[in-house]
Amino acid sequence: MVRVSIIGATGYTGVELVRLLTRHPQVEVAALTSQSYAGRRLGEVYPHLAAALGETVLTDDVEAAVAGAGYVFLAMPHGQAAEPAALALAAGKRVIDLSADFRLPGETYAAWYAQAAPAPALLDQAVYGLAELYGPEVAGARLVANPGCYPTSALLALAPAVRASLVDIGSIIIDAKSGVSGSGRQPALGSLFCEADEGLHPYGVATHRHTPEIEAQLSRLAGTPVVVSFTPHLVPMTRGILSTIYAGLRGGVGEEEVSRVYMEFYQDKPFVRVLPPGTWPHTKWVYGSNYCLLGLTVDRRTNRLVLAAAIDNLVKGASGQAVQNFNLMAGFPEAAGLEGLGIFP
Repeated sequence: MVRVSIIGATGYTGVELVRLLTRHPQVEVAALTSQSYAGRRLGEVYPHLAAALGETVLTDDVEAAVAGAGYVFLAMPHGQAAEPAALALAAGKRVIDLSADFRLPGETYAAWYAQAAPAPALLDQAVYGLAELYGPEVAGARLVANPGCYPTSALLALAPAVRASLVDIGSIIIDAKSGVSGSGRQPALGSLFCEADEGLHPYGVATHRHTPEIEAQLSRLAGTPVVVSFTPHLVPMTRGILSTIYAGLRGGVGEEEVSRVYMEFYQDKPFVRVLPPGTWPHTKWVYGSNYCLLGLTVDRRTNRLVLAAAIDNLVKGASGQAVQNFNLMAGFPEAAGLEGLGIFP
């Protein structure tokens, strides 16, 4: 058994980590930390977990939590993960960070997050944790930067086409929609029921902080700088992301070639499924699961590739992907603890 600790266990991504790790056959949860609920039992804060780790007392002693585990998950807001990450790495632990603190170069982070990179000395150690693209690097990493939720959906949709040079990289438009849980558990005006219910609106237009993350990884795949138009929207549902993506096709590329590239790219990837022609993904189909469903078609009238990707933002977009990365790091089967299907309806 491998002992793990979760730093920040009572936010939405933290508690989702708890849920997933309690069913992992090779994991023992050593400690759960929380600033807001220290001293209380987990089952008091989240009764749905009472049958698993409900008697576990939440602690604010991060140092002790790190000392008692071999692997440390950091489920904290950006700017707050660097200090426990440095502590854990100095103690010889391996770290999976779900914040944005290690996803970007220091200067890019500063430009988009309006603050200095919190631990620039550690950036060279960080491996971007999109397992479908960088599995071998993740397996050997000491520090994994878990991708953001929007980038996960966009990159899984675009990676095969960009790597195979099927599309004009200057033409990419990403229209993405997320459930309200993506804004976290901290109360905010925009996520109140009366504000979000029965409505739909864009936000972070041309300024969303996931934009440079998407561009950085697409640039890496393309071997040249890539700039995209990315617009997220808030949808009145609890979970899920649906990204619909448009990109101009290069001359002579047809639907048969596109389908072949995608099927070959994901043939050995357990959590990405390319849907049959004419079938388009629904967020309901991935609710509670670690799967990404992809739909695609070639619009010959406009000569564009149209892609759609659906994920659960809290699972494949965050905590499930973190467990997937942990499995690679620990040498376990990639799907260990993640085999559950989605909940429908």
